[in-house]
Formats: sequence, structure tokens, C-alpha cells
Amino acid sequence: MKSPTEVAAIVQTLKDCYPDGICSLQYQKDYELLFATRLSAQCTDERVNQVTPALFARFPTLEDLAQAEPAQVEPYIHSCGFFRAKAKDIVLASRMLLSEYGGKVPGTMEELLTLPGVGRKTANLILGDVHHTPGVVVADTHCIRITGLLGLTDGTKDPGKVEKQLRACLPPEESNDFCHRLVLHGRAVCRARKPDCPNCALRPWCDHFQKQQGE
Repeated sequence: MKSPTEVAAIVQTLKDCYPDGICSLQYQKDYELLFATRLSAQCTDERVNQVTPALFARFPTLEDLAQAEPAQVEPYIHSCGFFRAKAKDIVLASRMLLSEYGGKVPGTMEELLTLPGVGRKTANLILGDVHHTPGVVVADTHCIRITGLLGLTDGTKDPGKVEKQLRACLPPEESNDFCHRLVLHGRAVCRARKPDCPNCALRPWCDHFQKQQGE
């Protein structure tokens, strides 16, 4: 595992490489990010960003989505995969946001997890990006893979364990943006199929790179 000095260096290097540590999903309203994140399951953010403008133009308010039937939502999200389950979750979550939370996206993990289709990954993203809660960790595929390569985690693929390990070592005020920067780094440099190690700014602190050098 990394020392606090090494963790700080990794955090700062990512900040230097990706100054805008922002979510890749595009949205205008809080609940739009909630639903875009649901659509992103087993789907790329790029595809979701292509789909959501038409979806939210057809259903411009939370009330419109709540009054819809899932079958009316399905055609707009078909290309995201698992569209029937996702459409049902979006409609039911819209109704619950109105009936239980006054039309607002709730700000605690416990409340968010009551919403249909919302797991810890989605809840953490909402807590970080919407409510600016310190210490949240969005353990998506990029985060799990890259932190394992770096040695920030023990290499586990379990999102819950990765979240716990990163919460223990990352500065709380940096953790949310850190996860967004890992997504950007995973797309630009540390790609899953062919990581560009020679051009990676994180080389000095990367266990995977150091191991390769020793072989």
C-alpha cells in the first residue's frame, strides 16, 4: 500500500494532468445525472450523452417522467442496453422522488439507496457531484482497475472493498474529483487493453510499471 506522501503525489499529478475533475456525463438538473448514471450501467458515457438529450426533451420535467409508462421511455434509451429494466427504474424513481422526497434528489446514502436502480456507485456519484459530500468514492471500472495497478488498493475487483480502501487513504476533499480524473486517465492513457505506460505521468508510483521494469 502507498504512503501518505505517495498518495499525495498521485493525487497532485492527476490534478496537473486533468485540472477539470468533472463527471463525463452531461446533465442540466440533479435528477438528470441520477438517471444518466443509471443508463451508464454496462454502457459507455459517450453513448449515454448521445441518448439523454432526446429523452429529456421528450420528458422535460420530473413530473413528465413520473406520469410516463416505461414503454414510452424505452425507445429513447434502447441503444443503452437493458433498456426495459432501466426505463422501469427511471419511471419508478421519478415517482418516488416526487412522493417521498418532494421532487429533490436526496442527500444521504441511505435515502439514495431506496430509489429503484440506485446502488452505491450511483449514490456516491450523486453525493459527490450534486451534494458535494467529502470522502465519497465512485468505484467504477476505471477506478477499480487503475487503483489496483497503482497499488492504492490490494487489487480486489470488489467495488465495496475498493471504496473502503480508497476512503482510508485519500484526502476526503479530493476523493470525488480523484475518481473523475481516473476515468479521464483510463480513457486517455491507462487503457484497459493497451495501457500507454511509457507516457504515463503516474509511472513513478505505479506498482504495475515498477514490476514490469523489474522483469
